[in-house]
Amino acid sequence: QVEFVESGGGLVQPGESLRLSCATSGFAFNNNVMSWYRQTPGKERELVARMFLDGSPPYYADSVKGRFTISRDNAKSMLYLQMNALKPEDTGAYLCGPLWRTFWGQGTLVTVSS
Repeated sequence: QVEFVESGGGLVQPGESLRLSCATSGFAFNNNVMSWYRQTPGKERELVARMFLDGSPPYYADSVKGRFTISRDNAKSMLYLQMNALKPEDTGAYLCGPLWRTFWGQGTLVTVSS
């Protein structure tokens, strides 16, 4: 059974940091390109960061470049997103997954507000 469990979200003030984690199981994590997405009400799911398998530099949305860092631990089938210098516009539910993920849970909620 394929599972994705996102965690690490919370309420923070602008400028603070969070580290999101994504625990996965049920598929060959090592062989999959993995991504973080952000979902906000009334908007389409947005690709935030993507980590490739061939050593290519990760992809980051322009809005998070220089502030967010995606990483992975293949031994633990874990994906991470280090989020620094958070802004109110970073608020949303964050979800992780491979390219073929088609079913989505609630993710982990990040709220940036003063």
